[in-house]
Amino acid sequence: MTARIGRVERVTSESSIIVGINLDGTGTTDISMGVPFYDHMLTALGKHGAFDLTVQAHGDVEVDGHHTVEDTAICLGQAFREALGDKAGIRRFGEACIPLDESLARVVVDVSGRPYCVHRGEPAIMRHTLISSHGGASYDTVMNRHVFESFAMNAGICLHIRVLDGRDPHHITEAEFKALARALREATERDPRITGIPSTKGAL
Repeated sequence: MTARIGRVERVTSESSIIVGINLDGTGTTDISMGVPFYDHMLTALGKHGAFDLTVQAHGDVEVDGHHTVEDTAICLGQAFREALGDKAGIRRFGEACIPLDESLARVVVDVSGRPYCVHRGEPAIMRHTLISSHGGASYDTVMNRHVFESFAMNAGICLHIRVLDGRDPHHITEAEFKALARALREATERDPRITGIPSTKGAL
């Protein structure tokens, strides 16, 4: 069985990013970007998606974390798409509804080859909350939608994210990432009943 592995490197004047992913892993992660909360979110993505994920990024975090966060989401999507290959034998669709204390997020994905992102339900506080940490740049939760859009566009997936409840910006964001992980895990799993491309078109 061919390993489903993707690796992408992106270098700009604002950041240098290397992302590697194995869709058939065990959730082993090695992530360092200089934005500790985002490290935490991508660690959760790998762990709960059962993806082996490595991310090494160096960006202009002295300005803020924006460029590093954005460029990493782009690379993650590209690596994910590369790892999927021709998508033969996958389930294609995935869904998860994940709680984190008072927060609840629902994610539905279609590994369709047609990028689209719908992101709704975050409370207004998410537009101006900074999650800070020692030893790195803060994470601005207004970036959540941009991260999910950048990932979906570059991965070639249809992604719907809905925050159903929540008060704490950390909990809301983490519930979203964990729900994304579980939905992607389901969608990319091989289905023994499907031997070809799961589409009436014959291609995804």
